[in-house]
Amino acid sequence: MQDISRKSITLVLGGARSGKSRYVQALAARVSPVAFVATARPSDEEMHLKIKRHQAERPKEWRTIEEPLDLDRVLAEEGSNYPIVVVDCLTLYAANLLDAENGNLIIIEQRLQRLYAALRSVPCSVALVSNEVGSGVVPPFPAGREYRDLLGEINQRIAGLADSVLFMVAGLPLVLKGTAEVSQ
Repeated sequence: MQDISRKSITLVLGGARSGKSRYVQALAARVSPVAFVATARPSDEEMHLKIKRHQAERPKEWRTIEEPLDLDRVLAEEGSNYPIVVVDCLTLYAANLLDAENGNLIIIEQRLQRLYAALRSVPCSVALVSNEVGSGVVPPFPAGREYRDLLGEINQRIAGLADSVLFMVAGLPLVLKGTAEVSQ
């Protein structure tokens, strides 16, 4: 895994259940303390169970910050208190933005610009998890395509800022940018 003793941004992409969160948790566990930013909202029973599973998998000593929208604020407020902040995940963050702003792409872009600025200026390392949704079936509905396009744009922008970008397949990291150990 990459060296997080210096400030770095790591983006870990992949499909559902590909090992993204597990990889980022192993990366973050190499330092202490850790701030974990959870973007999920318990919208239904399935999501509630997924949140519980992720909570159980995280080390108990990590500080969990539940923030579905204001990632820039969390990075600004907490970035100097931790050697690493984990954001899990941008996939739900994009959905939260579309929902909160009723699809208003101008306001969403303003929020995203604040996030990108926060990532450039945060004094700690940041590891972000996101799904790669552009490789699948084209969504049949306009809202699905809008979501896919927004998340793809977010992933591209953060990959451009990142020191390391990894793509997870079957629990194995493929290095797309930067350096990383390929064994866990």
